[in-house]
Amino acid sequence: MRQNVVVLGSTGSIGDSTLDVIGRNPSKFKLAALSCDSSYELLAQQCELYKPLFAVVTLKKTAQKLSERLKELQCSTEVVFGVESLCEILRESNIDIVVAAIVGSAGLRPTLAAIQSGKKVLLANKESLVMAGPLMMRAAAAGKATILPIDSEHNAIFQCLPLNYSKTGCGGVIKLSLSASGGPFRGWNLDKMQGVSPSQACAHPNWKMGQKVSIDSATLMNKGLEVIEASFLFDLPTDRIEVVLHPQSILHSAVHFADGSVLAQLGNPDMRIPIAHALGWPDRIESGVDALDMRSLGKLEFSEVDDYNFPCLRLAYEASRVGGDAPTALNAANEVAVAAFLNLRISFNQISEVVEYLMNTYSFSELRSLEAVEEADLRARSISEARVCKIES
Repeated sequence: MRQNVVVLGSTGSIGDSTLDVIGRNPSKFKLAALSCDSSYELLAQQCELYKPLFAVVTLKKTAQKLSERLKELQCSTEVVFGVESLCEILRESNIDIVVAAIVGSAGLRPTLAAIQSGKKVLLANKESLVMAGPLMMRAAAAGKATILPIDSEHNAIFQCLPLNYSKTGCGGVIKLSLSASGGPFRGWNLDKMQGVSPSQACAHPNWKMGQKVSIDSATLMNKGLEVIEASFLFDLPTDRIEVVLHPQSILHSAVHFADGSVLAQLGNPDMRIPIAHALGWPDRIESGVDALDMRSLGKLEFSEVDDYNFPCLRLAYEASRVGGDAPTALNAANEVAVAAFLNLRISFNQISEVVEYLMNTYSFSELRSLEAVEEADLRARSISEARVCKIES
């Protein structure tokens, strides 16, 4: 029997890769719904090709444009709009798998709704777990949801963990190593990075990603968010999660065990591998990615990360140690700063300056509800936007 899948953020790079894997396995999966923010032309093309029951966009005016386009294409997919409409679809009992690929804080409510409804959630939206990790994990336990990470690093760790890890809590695991390519500015110092442009920062050497994730990779904030995410997913403090510079992006992450063994997952840098693993889990399915030819790899390099010239990683570790709403505030400040950089309001190096200012001035507190998460997010954004305006002036 085919499983019904909803793809949140289907027009992004993760969504596109997910649709490719699903298209290669038509006997196993059926698309129930696709969602995006505003890219209705691309969403219309996806609806024509995959024929989901629903297409969901954020705004009513976008929904009207999408409906008109689907009518022209003679596509019967029903169009709805708004976060609550999307959450209602996710709560339907016939939905089996939800791919959470919306970038940033916009993915928080729908991802939480899927988890609360006990779905199999394929998590690419790391920000939702960074913002509301304790709430997400409690909801997963209460709703008996299965969270499978599809970030390449976290999926690699999941593949290397012992089968009894979730039941025993430890399973002999003493440390996790997350690999980092170093992005386009690996080996650069702060002076050299001062005048870089958004197009330079988005030019990742190994991965094809959207603008926001590409900028986060260039600052290493992406890796900092992944450290926080890994702490929640695998129930380990961040002082037992290290980041290792690995420019080839072949070894995606590793797990260290008490007996001295280290298990690592290797593969070509293609997001279809972790997506296919999570979609098919516990089985393996076709991903469309060529097998890794180990004979032609040559030298694989590993080294320490430079957190002096890339301070965002250090700030993420600090937020995790503080706990409470510190990761929520960190993520909000970063989203504001990245948007400001992409809009040429601040320089590349000032992204970390905005985040550090927020971390030094924000009054942290505990997170007890979704409303508290959203309030913390708004408060941190306000402080960070004021800092951006001061830098501009």
